[in-house]
Parts: sequence; structure tokens; C-alpha cells
Amino acid sequence: MSGMTNEKAEMWFDPLCPWAWMTSRWLMEVERVRDVEVTWSVMSLSVLNEGRDLDEGYRGLMDGGWGPVRVVIAARERHGQGVVKKLYDALGERIHLGGADLRDEGQRTRLIADALADAGLEADLADAATSTEFDDALRASHERGISLVGDEVGTPVVAFGDVAFFGPVVSPAPKGEAAGRLWDGCLLVAGTPGFFEIKRTRDVGPIFD
Repeated sequence: MSGMTNEKAEMWFDPLCPWAWMTSRWLMEVERVRDVEVTWSVMSLSVLNEGRDLDEGYRGLMDGGWGPVRVVIAARERHGQGVVKKLYDALGERIHLGGADLRDEGQRTRLIADALADAGLEADLADAATSTEFDDALRASHERGISLVGDEVGTPVVAFGDVAFFGPVVSPAPKGEAAGRLWDGCLLVAGTPGFFEIKRTRDVGPIFD
């Protein structure tokens, strides 16, 4: 499989999810060691959890999660697909490496403003965080990803060609040829008719580096 060329993958992410962040770092390595092109797309845990009975802390996180995904969609609508990954990286670095808390309105506002600046995007895109203007486009992007795997899972969702899975969930993110071998394995299971799931209980959290 490592000899295949021009493979396509698509990853749906929510900037607030640390496991999606780990998977995205893995796919960045895959792009280095395999002839793979990744399309980066938005899904939303806030959309996924609408109407669900959540504890107060997680509900606060879901309420705060609307802002970043709305801003990414607004940036995509204005500038095209090419800005999505750049803005995701800028948001994720502040959330997962910088420890910004999306439940705190002040921190949320600052991280969005700083991420837009780092990505070279206009400051007024931050207005989308508290607007419903782009919610139809957000929901469409979310639905396109979740329809491939079902609503019993969350983020990340990765499509390997025409077949998508929740995951892989991995910590730390493999690098170099190890990343490539995991990609090869994902292609193998994606190409197996009727394959649905491999899973074990996580015994480590996201290991950022």
C-alpha cells in the first residue's frame, strides 16, 4: 500500500477535541511519508450534543464550542478551503497546547482573535462566533461527516477514500514511517467489506508534543 499514489483522505474535526488534534498531527505526518492529500473539514460536538442531557461542565464546554467552528466555517466561506487547516492549527495550538478554556468567554474571545491574526485572516471574522449566519453551512459540513459513521460517535472522523471511521484515536501521534504504517493499516481495514470496529479502553490521555 505504501506504493499507492495520490490517495485521498478527509478528516472532520472540532477544534475543541484533543483526540481530533492528535489524529490531525498524525495525518500531517502521513502527508510527509505517503503520497496522500488530506482535506480538512469541520464537524461540531456542539451540534452533535444538541438536546442531550449533559452534566453542567460538559454543557458549558459545548456552549463555548460554537464559536470556533462558526469562525472556521465563516473563514472558509470567505476565502475557500485553503484557510481551514491554517486556522484549525492556530486555534488548536491555543486550546490544546496553550490551555485556553472555551467555557470562559474572555479566553474564548482572545483565542479566536489571536488565532485569526496568526492565520493572516481578518479580525471581523470573529463576529461569526456569536452569530447564526453560518450555522446552515456548519450543520451541512457536520452532517456530511457524521452521516458516514453514524451519530453514536464523535470527532475525529476520517474518510479513507469512500469508507469512513471514527478515529483512529492515538496518543502520542506516530511520526515518520510509524505514521505511514498506521495509514497503511487503516487503508487495509477500510478495504475490508463489513469491517466496522476495533476498540480498547484508553489508558492514557492525549500526549501533546
